[in-house]
Amino acid sequence: MVLLIQYTLIFAAVLLLVALGGCFSEHSGVINIGLEGIMVMGALGGALVMRFLPYNPDTANLLTNLGVFACVALASIAAGMIYSLLLAVACINFKADQTIVGTAMNLLGTALATVIVKSMNTAINPDDHSSEIQYINAKKAFLSDFGGKFELNWFVILAIILLVIATILLYKTRFGLRLRACGEHPQAADSVGINVYKMRYAGVLISGFLGGLGGITYITAGVSVWKFENGVAGFGFLALAVMIFGAWHPVRIAGAAVLFGLFRALGNVYNGIPLLANMGIPSAVYNMLPYIVSLIVLAFTSKNSRAPKAEGIPYDKGQR
Repeated sequence: MVLLIQYTLIFAAVLLLVALGGCFSEHSGVINIGLEGIMVMGALGGALVMRFLPYNPDTANLLTNLGVFACVALASIAAGMIYSLLLAVACINFKADQTIVGTAMNLLGTALATVIVKSMNTAINPDDHSSEIQYINAKKAFLSDFGGKFELNWFVILAIILLVIATILLYKTRFGLRLRACGEHPQAADSVGINVYKMRYAGVLISGFLGGLGGITYITAGVSVWKFENGVAGFGFLALAVMIFGAWHPVRIAGAAVLFGLFRALGNVYNGIPLLANMGIPSAVYNMLPYIVSLIVLAFTSKNSRAPKAEGIPYDKGQR
């Protein structure tokens, strides 16, 4: 049961971060289907830092661990935001189809990360053509062990903090009001002096910020090595389902993230739960559960969901 809670928290944190990123982007009026690709690039940035950052867990103290955590988080954020600029430039400046651009970003993200990692490994060792990055020691910098029974990843705490900040930012600040106005009626927002292009850039970059963090949180959830040709196993799309189920509201998204995180965690720990282990259900079924649940939930709730009115519609300043 302890392991179930541990994995539920970490997977919920991943879904929460990425879904919040999609929430900001869509509230600005840009559909971010490319969250999967942004997660991969964020994971790559953080994993590269963990791979090359000198760190010895035996001699490290709290200050050192905080420094490592900050470096990994910042690298993931930077990679996610830079990659999200592809969506911003293509869809805001050139008014490209947002769904097609996002899909292309997902395909490109995994392929690009695989090429980069394989090239790096081959340069270090000509016989190594794998797409793996190991980060066994560095990962220990942001894990807190409680009596050898419960392990808390610091990214879970960061996700909770960012949830509070996101809620305040969207509903208690002038920035949030302007961002939501650009996603509901950009022409009206422009008529009162709001720069719609800048606000949409802000929304997409925030989604890159949170999506990149979600990527590094995902690959450090339970392993100490990641093969980048596997991508992030569809978690970007699952986060979109969480965002829709959460009605584009941060608090509701958090609840949905916990629900979907629980179903995803079952795939990791079902063997440790006697009732489930004795049922003889293949592990693949448990791994499919969150995706099956997302289809069922969206089938019953999508009709009543209310997305921002102007999402997916390129803004034309001359149109009224």
